[in-house]
Amino acid sequence: MDCPKCSRECGQNDKFCKLCSASTPVTDSDQQEGPEHPVNESHTHSDNHTHSKSHGHPDTGPPEVEEQETTREKNEKDEAQTSCLESVNQQRDATPAEHITSDTPAPDSEYQEETTENRSSLDPEPATENTSSCLAQSQPSTADPAKSDAKTGLVDSDNMDRTLSKDSKDTACTAQEEDEETEDYMSVSKEESVSKEPSAPGRLNATDVESSSVTLCWERPFSMEGVSYEIHITYGCEGEEPRSHICASNTTTAVLSDLKPGMEYNFNLTAVLPNGSSACVHTKPSAPGRVKATDVQSRSVTLCWEIPVNMEGVSHEIHITYGYEGEEPRSHICAPNTTTAVLSDLKPGMEYNFNLTAVLPNGICSKTSSACVHTKPSVPGRLKVTDVESSSVTLCWERPVSMEGVSYEIHITYRCEGEEPRSQTCAPNTTTAALSDLKPGMEYNFNLTAVLPNGICSKTSSACVYTRTSLDELAMDLGLEYYLKNKLTLSKVLEIDGETLTDERIQSLKSLPWCFLRKLMMVNVTARSVGCETKQDMAPQNLDSLLDTLHNPQGHSNIVNPLDLIIAIFFCSDGFLQQEMVLKLSMCQFSVPLLLPKCDAQECTLMLWTMRDIVKKYNPHSLKDPREFVEESIVLSDLPMVSFVRLGNSSLSKSHILNQVLSNPQQYHDTFVHRNMDCSDIPRRISNGLVEISWYLPCGNQNIDIFSEPLAVSNLRGDLNDFETQYSFLCSTSAAIFVFCDDFGSDCKLLDSQHLQAPWFLITNSLSKSFKMEEFKRCVSELQLPVSNIIIKGLQMNDAEFIRKLRSAISDILMGKVVKKSVEKMSIVAVQLEIHVDENYIPCQSGKRKADAITERISDIPSFKEKELPLQGTVWKKLAKLEKEECRLKNAGEKNIEIYKNELSDQKQELRAQQRAHDISESMSRFISAMSSSTEERTYFLKWMRINLDNLSRKSLSLLRAEYKELCQNSSENKERIAELDRKISSCSLGTEHFLREMAQLYESACSLPEGPTSKIQFLPRQCAELLQEGFPLELVDGDASNIPLQWVTQVLRELHQLTEYKCKIRVVTVLGVQSTGKSTLLNTMFGVQFAVSSGRCTRGAFMLLIRVKEDFKTQLGCDYIMVIDTEGLKSPELTQLDESYEHDNELATLVVGLSDITVINIAMENSTEMKDILQIVVHAFLRMTEVGRKPCCQFVHQNVPDISAHHKNMRDRKLLLEQLNEMTQAAAKMEKKGNNQKFTDVMEYDPERNNWYIPGLWHGTPPMAPVNAGYSESVNLFKRSVIEMFKESKSGKSSPHTFDEFLEWTKSLWHAVKYENFIFSFRNSLVADAYAQLCTEFNKWEWDFKKNMYSWLREAETKVSNTVMIAAQAQSSFNAANLLSSLKNEASVELAKGEKIILDNLTEFYKRPEGHIQLVEKYKEGFISTAKTIRRETENSVINKLEAALEIRKGMLRLESIKNNHTAIIEQKVLHLIEVCRKSEGLSDEQLGEEFEKMWNETVAELQFSGLEERDIAQDVHYQLRANLEREGSSVKKMLSKVTNLSEYGRESFKVNNAHGMFKRFWTKLFGEEQKVKTNMMVEDIIKCSNQFVDEKVRTRSDYHNTYMIELLGTVDEKLDRHKDLETSAELQASLKINICGHAALEFQQMHLDFIQANDPRQCLKQFKEQYCTDFMDLFNKRDQCQKKAEEFTYNCLAPAVKEYITRSLGPELVDEVLTGKKAIHFSTRSFFQFSVLKKLLSEDNFEDFVNYTVHYEIFVQGWIFEQMVKQFTEGDGLRKVEIKQLNGMVKRLKEAVVNAHVEASERVAGRGEVDQNIQQFIQDICRALHKDLVIPKDPLEVVLALNKAKPEDFSRCLMVLVDEMEQSFTAEFQKGGNVRARLTSLPFQPQKELFNRVFGCGKQCPFCKTPCEAGGKDHTEHFASIHRPQGIGRYRFEWSTKLVSDICSSSVASESTFRSWKTQGEWLPYKDYQSIYPDWRIQPDASIQASDYWKYIFNRFNKQFAKEYDATPADIPQLWRYITKDQAMESLKESFQMKTGGD
Repeated sequence: MDCPKCSRECGQNDKFCKLCSASTPVTDSDQQEGPEHPVNESHTHSDNHTHSKSHGHPDTGPPEVEEQETTREKNEKDEAQTSCLESVNQQRDATPAEHITSDTPAPDSEYQEETTENRSSLDPEPATENTSSCLAQSQPSTADPAKSDAKTGLVDSDNMDRTLSKDSKDTACTAQEEDEETEDYMSVSKEESVSKEPSAPGRLNATDVESSSVTLCWERPFSMEGVSYEIHITYGCEGEEPRSHICASNTTTAVLSDLKPGMEYNFNLTAVLPNGSSACVHTKPSAPGRVKATDVQSRSVTLCWEIPVNMEGVSHEIHITYGYEGEEPRSHICAPNTTTAVLSDLKPGMEYNFNLTAVLPNGICSKTSSACVHTKPSVPGRLKVTDVESSSVTLCWERPVSMEGVSYEIHITYRCEGEEPRSQTCAPNTTTAALSDLKPGMEYNFNLTAVLPNGICSKTSSACVYTRTSLDELAMDLGLEYYLKNKLTLSKVLEIDGETLTDERIQSLKSLPWCFLRKLMMVNVTARSVGCETKQDMAPQNLDSLLDTLHNPQGHSNIVNPLDLIIAIFFCSDGFLQQEMVLKLSMCQFSVPLLLPKCDAQECTLMLWTMRDIVKKYNPHSLKDPREFVEESIVLSDLPMVSFVRLGNSSLSKSHILNQVLSNPQQYHDTFVHRNMDCSDIPRRISNGLVEISWYLPCGNQNIDIFSEPLAVSNLRGDLNDFETQYSFLCSTSAAIFVFCDDFGSDCKLLDSQHLQAPWFLITNSLSKSFKMEEFKRCVSELQLPVSNIIIKGLQMNDAEFIRKLRSAISDILMGKVVKKSVEKMSIVAVQLEIHVDENYIPCQSGKRKADAITERISDIPSFKEKELPLQGTVWKKLAKLEKEECRLKNAGEKNIEIYKNELSDQKQELRAQQRAHDISESMSRFISAMSSSTEERTYFLKWMRINLDNLSRKSLSLLRAEYKELCQNSSENKERIAELDRKISSCSLGTEHFLREMAQLYESACSLPEGPTSKIQFLPRQCAELLQEGFPLELVDGDASNIPLQWVTQVLRELHQLTEYKCKIRVVTVLGVQSTGKSTLLNTMFGVQFAVSSGRCTRGAFMLLIRVKEDFKTQLGCDYIMVIDTEGLKSPELTQLDESYEHDNELATLVVGLSDITVINIAMENSTEMKDILQIVVHAFLRMTEVGRKPCCQFVHQNVPDISAHHKNMRDRKLLLEQLNEMTQAAAKMEKKGNNQKFTDVMEYDPERNNWYIPGLWHGTPPMAPVNAGYSESVNLFKRSVIEMFKESKSGKSSPHTFDEFLEWTKSLWHAVKYENFIFSFRNSLVADAYAQLCTEFNKWEWDFKKNMYSWLREAETKVSNTVMIAAQAQSSFNAANLLSSLKNEASVELAKGEKIILDNLTEFYKRPEGHIQLVEKYKEGFISTAKTIRRETENSVINKLEAALEIRKGMLRLESIKNNHTAIIEQKVLHLIEVCRKSEGLSDEQLGEEFEKMWNETVAELQFSGLEERDIAQDVHYQLRANLEREGSSVKKMLSKVTNLSEYGRESFKVNNAHGMFKRFWTKLFGEEQKVKTNMMVEDIIKCSNQFVDEKVRTRSDYHNTYMIELLGTVDEKLDRHKDLETSAELQASLKINICGHAALEFQQMHLDFIQANDPRQCLKQFKEQYCTDFMDLFNKRDQCQKKAEEFTYNCLAPAVKEYITRSLGPELVDEVLTGKKAIHFSTRSFFQFSVLKKLLSEDNFEDFVNYTVHYEIFVQGWIFEQMVKQFTEGDGLRKVEIKQLNGMVKRLKEAVVNAHVEASERVAGRGEVDQNIQQFIQDICRALHKDLVIPKDPLEVVLALNKAKPEDFSRCLMVLVDEMEQSFTAEFQKGGNVRARLTSLPFQPQKELFNRVFGCGKQCPFCKTPCEAGGKDHTEHFASIHRPQGIGRYRFEWSTKLVSDICSSSVASESTFRSWKTQGEWLPYKDYQSIYPDWRIQPDASIQASDYWKYIFNRFNKQFAKEYDATPADIPQLWRYITKDQAMESLKESFQMKTGGD
């Protein structure tokens, strides 16, 4: 390319021109050009240096140089050389040390840098290191290299002349250029000689540089044509002697060999003459040797090579370049001594070429060593085995990564143990493969590799899996695979789920097992017929679709053979579920498994354990008495077994024929599954090898029975050739074997007689296609089978004849001597044949051993029970009777009730001591020990116990029952014998419930000890709770003793509550009905449970059992468990002989109805008389439940109604039933003394259409061969769905579910109530108490919110009245009081209605709450509604009265205010006039001004008219109000009033009750008269005290009198008299009392009136502000700033009193809130809590006077107690101060806001007028207007502030804000000083203590016997009750003759037969039980327990003498046990009585 500056042509890689150093553009074309001309070496060096700076990358190609010289270059050669020489000559002398270029001088440093770094372009490392250069320099022929500068390559100036000597030397250096597209060459500079000597050879180049040879090329010496010369070449490298080589003159090339590789050689060329050229050449390094690829992977390759030879000490690198076709080559550099390299990130499956060269630091490369390698393909990823079947699997994998475009295959190899490996090849894009024809149940290893076409394989992906067995496969299809290892349990199957409510067709196989189990558990004979709905079930749309179904191979893909289904479920079930399944199958008369095969393995199991539960009753014809029967466990029955097997093919359906053999023609039943049944034609998958067994049992009727004797029938599924073990078992255990065979070509050796121990029969069908006569004959001949043992079905034999022959053959067998073996004995044969027996399971055997150890000890059941189970015998029954007697006290006679109760308690303790005297028996020790085993072993143990005990009981009871039956039928009059037999039957029956009952008594007796149960006994309830949780029935009511072991049941249920983490909820279903009507069977069928139905006797007592609700169904159902309670039959014949049978039935019915959510009344239609009896019992029970807030649902189940139209036909019957129920309800209501229930539906949820169910009979046919009726199961299933739906509908509301703790509470309360005869008045329950307390708490809160809101409104209204009157007075405008009153009344009415609605709405919402058992207090709702209306009415009267009074008082002051305003205006004018006058007189002093003001004031006052308020005769007004109050009284009262001339005189003396008043309406005896006098005096004292308090409160208001005060006072007196109306005081006494009260009131109110007149006298008011007027006068005269003074006056004279009054008026409600939200708020939440708090405090203080005051003066005591509590609370902790400061801060904040707003308004007025606002009066009035709702600012001080006020609003507001802060600080300091809290509380207009008193005092009624106060909530409750009653002596009751105080507690008395009389009974004796006829408003809970009233027993015992002295009586006879009651026990009794959980405050 050409230089743009000097136009010289530069080299192709030159960045700068070598002559002018100008920048040279490089183009692609330039890079193609040839080498440049040689130039001055300084230029070359500069060029090389520049090039190294701009290119930094070494070239890896070989330095092959090709000399190319163009014509233009030859022409320019001479010019360049000449130019260079001239430049040198010019600079030689001037700068000897410098080497100057032709254009630009270069300093030494620059030249040095260039020459030093010249080799950087050849070096792969940075240019700063490993540099070398080779310089051409002119030297003399004898040139000395040592004289040249080795470091810089510069020649000193002395030698410059010698550069022109004859010899010229050129130096060439081999180099490698960076650019890979061109090859570099080394140029050799040449200096042309300036002498006439021969020139040097030109342009020396080194070409073909190899490791050991170099080819040199040069140009002939210039201008040497014709000159004879030689070319001498000398060369050498460091470390060796120089060598030489001579060439001819015409030679221009020379090959020099035998060089060392990798060394730098200097080559010098000279002509014959001394001047010549030289070049420096590197030989090539030797190449790396023997390149190999090791460890070839898919993404990496490891290369190995040998170190290049002869390269020791030579610095070099190994460069590797590699790539595959289509990819850009990549490179890798290794260190010199490296012989391996790992090259990664390669592409799998590709052929890579690897080239290795050794490269010197200057870039010279060796020859290339190469290798070609295929990377391995990548491995197929994430191999998974899916869809594992028994004979196939599907493999899935991910494609090998990075194999796009690579040709490969996937090779699969697999094998299992014992077979050769197999393989399969898949296409490259395949990711799945299905491998079939595998062996089931085998472990297979699968290996996958990717294989290239050349056979190279990837690594292997492996997987190992077991193929499923046929069972696994079927279990997976059925969704049961989880349960193959985690066995299904019975409780899991019985869970209630949503499927219970549906009857949809099954859509998937996974639903099939569950549907089968649900139906089987309900004993539905259609259970085996369940199947999935398939496409074939759908109707075909056309002929083609119809024909397609015939050939559809997938038609059976969704169907399972019923046998396979049953076997699969058996394998997935635990032993107990298997046992239950077998029992239900047997009840359905289905065959059950005898030998259960293990598919895919030649193993089977004898199912002995599963059949243990089957008990059969039958009547063989061999019995002497045809009425007798045999009842025994089927596994223990020695029966002949006839077996049926198949050999080869048979055209006859063996199972179908068996069914025909065992069935009557009229009652065919499919005992065995056969091919013509639903889904039974489907090929069996796992059930081949199954041996089924069934039994034929005769009923004793020859016309019905097929066989006269019982027999077992077994059936082998499949070909016996395949199941030799099963066949051998049958041969050893059968009485005969029937072989079905048509094809005799197969091997018949199995039928050889040596295998048989019994006769066998051959059954064949000659019509079969496979039947061949010759083969048949041969076989018969070989086997020597008698003709009589051959049955051939041919053309001449129909099915009936064929079946007859079979039956005949079997009958013949039975008539002979046959082998009889029980299933239990068969287990011995099974063990011999190595057949597993299910009973050999270790936990099962362990449980059996433990059970046998107990039952083996039993030889005689009654003696065993007496010896080993002693606690539940006579002692326990006596205890049960004593407990009821404690409640009913029927036998007390004339004894003192409390003493009699103590005697009963002593007897109980003696009986408990007798129980404790017995040590735990050996049997019970073993039983308890076994109960401590693991859960599984314990369950087996209990099952074995039940099995063993049932077997024992069955044997003992069979004879007794027969005798009992005979006596009942033939000798019914022999009641004693029947009763004796009944006792024997009861004592001879023994079950697990007796052992558990003994555990209960052990625990109960241990609990009677003071120290409680021992550690050995303490854990027993936990074990039973676990049993109950697992679904085991547990006894709730002891049927033998008719009692509940309450402590035991309590602890069991508490443990269960803990086990379920305290959150599980339950629903309860109970069944009631006459005995033996199928109640237990109904429950068993409904829920699949196992209530005993024939374990020796009928159910006794009540048993409870839990059924779990499925997790996903709990939310819908609202509970976690359903509790099912089975009860003994009502009207039991066993109890009819007993006097208490009816009572027993009532008790049981009441208990279970009270506990249940749904009660099932089971009625047998054939017994209408008993139906009426049971309905009467049930109605009583339901009626009682309404009293406790429960209204359970009742379902009537009418059994044995087979007609499908029964529901419609019995419509009339249902109507009649409802009528009967209504009649019974009315009768029961009268008996229960509750007359407001007229209809049955009033007491229970009952719909005749929905709540009646008709169910057909249980059996289909004649037992014992009758299966369960399918109609029975289906009807029961529909009934069950209805029950579940009802639970869903009522999951919240009145019938919300219970927790176990709540259920326990109900049980305890119900049982406690049941023990009393008069149930309605004896129910007491903590749930009811909690709900009632919650209702009272909430209602009290709503009531207080209402009252507080109305008080706030009233305060604002009164403030409004005051301010409105003041404004009217200021404006001197007319005032319409009537309009204002009407407006306020309307507002009050709106507020009252709003508040009442809020209370009623809250009450409605409260009763809608789902939690808290609110339904239990439903009956109190109307009372609280009435209370809300009463509160509104009372509040309205009070508000209206106060409004009228306030308005009347303010209206009366209106004229007075006008006068004051007029006076103020006159005074103001006079003052202003005086100022003007005084200003005219100069120099007046303050004293003189004062004199002038005094003069003016006196003159003005003299001129003014002062007419104040009129004085009224208050006594006259009071007298008027009294007359109005007594207006309706008789003439005697009016006569008394007429004598009252001066009412005030009657108030001066205290009132005393005497006979002159005519105290009572009638005459009483002396005893009752004195009692009434005492009570009347107490009443009068109370009324007078309360009246005086009322008057004092009104006087303290310092207001004027108003007639509403007297109306309110007389109303209060009337209310209190009405509260004591039972005293029947006379009208004269009441009038005298009112006259006395009114006289006192008249005196006080008259004085209050006079004080009010004096306080508001205009003259006094004016005089009060005289000094203030004088000060204002002085200030105005002297023109002083009034701002500060007026602000102070306004603050302290106006605002401060108003704020203080505001705080006083608002403080009361705030203090109430403080109490109700404070630490002791609970004390005032309800009346019951309050009573508890008071009694607790009394007990702790232990002061008799307090108890007397509490009892005798209850109201006064409560008032004082509350007041003292408030004083204490607000004295401690500055409670009052905090509330006051809180109110102050709020008011100050509003006050400041008012000031700010007034200032803003003033500023707006200024802006509007454009002048300064001077209207201070308007500013102050704006403030007052803003506060008019809160503050009543005193008018007189305000008028003074406004008068003569010239302050500026802006300055006034600034001062006012500061003063308000000071006022706040002042008040705060005053409040913080504290003060007399007592005085502060009594001075408040709203007294908080009174509000709290009204909140907790209630109606104030006291128990008529013991004077305990009523605790009922609300004011309008219809009945009074109390939580705890006292000994009646505390209420002044005494014995008539002895005058001893009565120690009986009224809660005990009302439960006894005792009597009483009082003035209310008119002296007649009345039973305590009938107390409500005298006191109908009181409800006294019967409570005869010792603990419930311990509190008052302790108090009465402690203060017995003091009470007697106080009441003027004789001390009571204290029962002995009372003397041992401690203070702590009394406190615990208090907590229990008030249902308190803790004793904290």
